Amino acid sequence: MNIQVNEELRAYIDPLTPDEHQALERSLLAEGCRDALVLWGEVLVDGHNRYGICQQHGIPFRTVQAAHFKSLDDVHLWMIDQTLGRRSVSDYQRGVLALRKKEIVAARREALLAASAQTPAAEASDMVPNVESEQAPAAVPPPEPLNTREAVAKAARISSAQVVMIEKIQKQAAPELVAALKTGELSLNAAAAVASLPAEAQAEAVAGGKDELRRVAKQVREAKRKPRAEEATEQAEGPAEEADVASLQARVQALTAENEALKAEVARLKAQLSATDSVY
Repeated sequence: MNIQVNEELRAYIDPLTPDEHQALERSLLAEGCRDALVLWGEVLVDGHNRYGICQQHGIPFRTVQAAHFKSLDDVHLWMIDQTLGRRSVSDYQRGVLALRKKEIVAARREALLAASAQTPAAEASDMVPNVESEQAPAAVPPPEPLNTREAVAKAARISSAQVVMIEKIQKQAAPELVAALKTGELSLNAAAAVASLPAEAQAEAVAGGKDELRRVAKQVREAKRKPRAEEATEQAEGPAEEADVASLQARVQALTAENEALKAEVARLKAQLSATDSVY
């Protein structure tokens, strides 16, 4: 049997950690290869780790053909769905795969729309099969679009907030930080916080180890919370200050009125005294 290993497909899903690879090797040596390797023609699609271990130790294995694949995108979508169905996959990996699926589905739908727009009506009618001829198998419907963060989160079985963090990490995180996240040295939340720093600062934090990463992540989060707290304080103080100004203005008006009344009373008394002096 001639099995071809496509390096792009092998690297499409994150590799097993050393501990996971050793556990799989022990299982295969003890129980044999129970699950069949999935092939697309001669190309290995699923089971790269099992295939390598079986080849190394001479363990027999079975293969099964995935004849429904029509393109490499079909293979990618199938690999993504298979990986998302596994419980051992981290939240970060789930989010990354769901975002990949979003891009593939969006590109495929755009291509279908462009093709349908360019197909003349006459050609479309010619493409309708004759009812008397043998019916062709129905095409597999395209996956539902993942055009919102909520849809991506549902596909990955994570929260929308986690999707936002993963998008930020993909755009801003240095390779060293991504590697640390994949090995479990820091949480998704901490990685998103550290990713907001310059690449050199991220690399220095990773070099400092797990404790340093956590310290830097905490520092970044606190720095972000401080302006928000100050802004909230200013917003809370604003109405109070306005109330104080209004109270002072009312007090000034009252004092002014009282002063005017006193002036009027003084003028009245002066007039009364002048009248008395003229009589005497």
